[in-house]
Amino acid sequence: RQRTIAAEYAGGALLETGVYAVSFLNNLFGDFDSIEADSILSKEGIDLHDKIIFIKDKIKFEIEMKNGKIMKGELYPEIAPITVQNFIDLIQKNFYDGLIFHRVIPGFMIQGGGMDETMTPRETKAIKGEFKSNGIENSLLHTRGVLSMARTMIKDSASSQFFIMHEDAPHLDGDYAAFGKIIEGLDVVDEIVNVSRDFRDCPHTPIVIKTMRLLP
Repeated sequence: RQRTIAAEYAGGALLETGVYAVSFLNNLFGDFDSIEADSILSKEGIDLHDKIIFIKDKIKFEIEMKNGKIMKGELYPEIAPITVQNFIDLIQKNFYDGLIFHRVIPGFMIQGGGMDETMTPRETKAIKGEFKSNGIENSLLHTRGVLSMARTMIKDSASSQFFIMHEDAPHLDGDYAAFGKIIEGLDVVDEIVNVSRDFRDCPHTPIVIKTMRLLP
């Protein structure tokens, strides 16, 4: 019955992000294999055929910069499943290739994922904002290295733009969807945040993302 409850919970909470349902079951109630989870979720009427994957470890990714520098990070679907699903979808579509970090503020953060080198926007759909002031609990604090979603004043306006914390910013907690963390390459963040920039905090020389990829 515990496993049925877990399936119901995963199905209700993660229906749009079914790729993480097995991971969620595993986190709650121990090891599931993909066949067992598929069976459990199917009995609950949740059709996740070909979308279910079994994740025992953290979801890992890397950002490769045009200059060859690398940042590696983890994603936390148990904290922000919709945000993580969206981020992975964009990575798999090569959405971020050639985009830039267009806003860098020492002591605060670096922001990117929405503009190319000519400052032309690359647009995609908006998603639900997973943070407390939008009715969704999110326990990940905005400390150094944490990834979070940029947005407008509209709470459900985040789409592709993300930022990486250079230093802690507790005033963002509860108002922005934190969803991952850079665990290797914070020196690259330090390097980027200290480049020459204009009055808009936009680097004079474009800071280009070559590609982003998921890691095994």
